Parts: sequence; structure tokens; C-alpha cells
Amino acid sequence: MSWNFKNWYRARILENQSIPDDLWKRVISRLDFLRGLNHVELKRLRECATLFLHAKQISGAHALVVTEEMHVLIAVQACILILNLDLDYYDDWVEVIVYPGEFLRTYEYTDEAGVVHHESEPASGESWLGGPVILSWEDAAASGRGYNVVIHEFAHKLDMLNGDANGCPPLHTGMSQQAWSESFGRAYTDFCEEVEAIERDAPEAGAHSAVGAGIDPYAAESPAEFFAVLSEAFFEIPLAVKLHFPVVYTQLALFYRQDPALRWIKGVPDRT
Repeated sequence: MSWNFKNWYRARILENQSIPDDLWKRVISRLDFLRGLNHVELKRLRECATLFLHAKQISGAHALVVTEEMHVLIAVQACILILNLDLDYYDDWVEVIVYPGEFLRTYEYTDEAGVVHHESEPASGESWLGGPVILSWEDAAASGRGYNVVIHEFAHKLDMLNGDANGCPPLHTGMSQQAWSESFGRAYTDFCEEVEAIERDAPEAGAHSAVGAGIDPYAAESPAEFFAVLSEAFFEIPLAVKLHFPVVYTQLALFYRQDPALRWIKGVPDRT
């Protein structure tokens, strides 16, 4: 699709399928992480969410009826990551599947003896390479205070643009692969040691740590989960990320081309 045709096509969608004003206001009032976005940014976010809803199919599972407000709430949370990027970052898949609550995630692994095991565990979200994003609505509707399953899973989608998720999405021209790897590698190692120390000694030991500040210990699971958890915290509790992971915060700000911490410092503007 040529650049001119794509822009013409998107303009037609925005003209004919814009999110209604009352619905838009209800949704953004529910999302504290939008604090500090100015009128221009909110307009761009609304347009991105509109285009997202046109391009993606959001389906309910287990008899869940996905309302118009649920559609928009998911779209807005998904689009905050690409607010200053482009919808093309979500171009290689089409479906979001929403369960009422946690669902069973099945996977397999091979142990040291070469035996293949098949396991199932409850999950609040999952992203498939080239496939759908799967969400628990109960969790998607409960975002806040550093937790955001929608941002988490869509961060995985960005990570997967290079193949399997490994904690390093395709970086922009001018960004340093070495700086990214060193920043995230060092921070991940330190965080894993911190989580181990808290689990070994006492929960109180983490009171003034990144975990105590709201960073989910699940980030220690793998470099891919570290990137996804730090991404959700970057938007939900940016000041905590900047305090505990200042170098990582810089890399995330370069990648997402946003500075949520500055938004929070500046406060909440009039959104009317």
C-alpha cells in the first residue's frame, strides 16, 4: 500500500468511524496512565484507537459479550505504546480474544533428560507470534498502580517483530543496540538478584526496592518478561521506573518516543 493511498484510506476511516465523544470521555476517564497527555496527544490517541478498531477483530470467548466500551478500552491501552510510532507496528496479526477472567495457557518444555512435558497454568494474557493477543477482561479492566495486562501483552507484540520475544524490539535508527543490551542486561540481572534476596530473606527487605515501588516480580522470569513488565510500569508508574531503572527508562523513552514521567510531573491538564 503506497504512503498516499494509506493516508487517504485512514482519513476515510477516521471520517466515518470516529469514536463517539461520550464513549471516548468515559474511557479516558478510567485510565489514570493517560494523565498529562495534552489535547494534541489525546487526539492522536483517539485516531490511533479508531484505526486499531477498524483493523482488528476483538472477540469474546466463553460467551463473553464484548461491548463497545470494552472495545475502546482495549484499543486505547494497546495504542498508547504506538502513540508516537505507527499502527503498522501491529500489522502482522488481526485478532484479540477476550476471556471473562483468567484462562488456561498450555505449553510444553523439554527437561534435562530429554523428556517432553505438557503443562497448563492460569494466565491473564498471552501473545502469539504472528497470532492473536489473548486477554482476561477482569485483568484488562483492573489496570493501574503499575499493572496493565493490555500494555504488557502488546509490548510482547512489539518485541516479537524480530521473531520470538527476547526483550529487544527492533530499535529505531539512531538508537544503539549496545546501549539497549547493556542497559537492560544489567538492570535485569540486578532485578533478579533483588527478587531472590526478597524471597530468601523477608518481604520487608524489599520495602524500598523496585518491587516495593510496584515493579512486578514476574519481570525476573525472563528478559522478554522484564521488557514487558517494565513497559507497563513505564506508562503506569513512570516515576518508579525512572527512579529505580534510570538508564532503562532512557532507552524506553527513546523507543516509545514518549516521556510519561514528565507528563506526571506536569500534572493533569483540562481534557474537555
